Amino acid sequence: MRKFDTKVQYLKYKVLREVANRAWNDTLLPTLFDIPKAIVPGKTSTMRCCVYKERAILGERVKIAMGGNKENPNVIEVIDIACDECPAAGYEVTDSCRGCLAHRCEDVCKRGAISFDHNHVAHIDKSKCVECGQCAKVCPYSAIINRKRPCQIACKVKAISINEENAAAIDNNKCIQCGACVYQCPFGAITDKSYILNVIDIIKKSENNQKYKVYAVVAPSISSQFNYAKLGQVISGLKELGFYTVVEAALGADMVAMAESKELSEKGFLTSSCCPAFVQYIKSSFPALLPFVSHNLSPMATLAKYIKETDGNAKVVFIGPCTAKKAEAQLDSVKPYVDSVLTFEELQALYDSKDIDITTLPEDVLDNASYYGRIFARSGGLSDAVAQGLKEQNIDFTVKPAVCDGIEACKVALLKKSKNVLDANFIEGMACIGGCIGGAGCLTHGEKNKAEVDKYGKEAFEKTIGDAVSVVK
Repeated sequence: MRKFDTKVQYLKYKVLREVANRAWNDTLLPTLFDIPKAIVPGKTSTMRCCVYKERAILGERVKIAMGGNKENPNVIEVIDIACDECPAAGYEVTDSCRGCLAHRCEDVCKRGAISFDHNHVAHIDKSKCVECGQCAKVCPYSAIINRKRPCQIACKVKAISINEENAAAIDNNKCIQCGACVYQCPFGAITDKSYILNVIDIIKKSENNQKYKVYAVVAPSISSQFNYAKLGQVISGLKELGFYTVVEAALGADMVAMAESKELSEKGFLTSSCCPAFVQYIKSSFPALLPFVSHNLSPMATLAKYIKETDGNAKVVFIGPCTAKKAEAQLDSVKPYVDSVLTFEELQALYDSKDIDITTLPEDVLDNASYYGRIFARSGGLSDAVAQGLKEQNIDFTVKPAVCDGIEACKVALLKKSKNVLDANFIEGMACIGGCIGGAGCLTHGEKNKAEVDKYGKEAFEKTIGDAVSVVK
């Protein structure tokens, strides 16, 4: 069974695996420049125009696998040399232009960017065009199209533009670090920084001096991943890697559901704080609504805080589907509790870097959270949990949620709230389509992932949220 959706993910994984393998063996730095050659050992490239360019690009991938550009605060980076195969973006005239007499495109263009050749076919002067799209709207043959790059289409917050070198450029002031562009780029030219070396270092130090224990906090969406093995084997694999124990982030979700439902009843209106990309979107695009964002930490940070308060010798590594969690872990409010973040893609690379075949391992168990905590992983789950939290605490308040599936839906709800026309008292904001199961760091994406999360949740259905959080009181 395939471990990844795309070959781009597989290429990224090969680099991560190679870097991790050498880090475990303390042979990373002396052989750093040999990694691209190890991945593309022959004299011909099957991916680029020549083997030399492919190795140059792989060299950049290695740098990002080792933490990327320290001067760039964004966890999403562009590999300029890899971003040269997409056509120039913008409006252009296609072969469908019939050279009509009406010339509506010319008439509507206020910049004089439309001209015609001797065959009366329209042409667009890019030096004058401002990409307003009016010409495309009036063309009777739909002959003028807006050719956007996949990364621009994926980025719903319009943080991506094309620079003078014809490569993608990310506006850090707009970017919410959701990673949608990472997953959609067909060439893997946009990718997320990896902190896999940090995690290896933490584990190795814990094994050498045993001064602290390394806790793996796994997102509930893990139940929809690693579909070639059983979930219990995935958990056993984490302990084989050197983690002291594995705890469900869904327990943190239960804790948040209780606190957030109470906060909602007290304030009368609230937006969720679980998705860091959604919270960042409010900060960058709707700052006036920041007072409505729940004051609770996310499930990741809430549980990590509890672990460190309980065990003074703990180190916490969060493992999930989200690139934005890497940015969240760097916030001053979260940094003391979360030591590093891995995606599921990086976890797979870690397993294979140590030749751990999880399908051969016995099944361990996760039994920390309730059904409601586990379904935080998919759209609508948080709202259900908040309603349940109100019920279990006997709070007389009816939640009326606006369940936002993807950042475009979030934008609509936030716009309505800013104009005081939103018919809801709670905004559940999820930047990724489907919720966390659609995160850029997932191994696989698809509708079946929702079913897997629900199935996983029902395995704990006998627990109330109160039952789950009672162990942390």
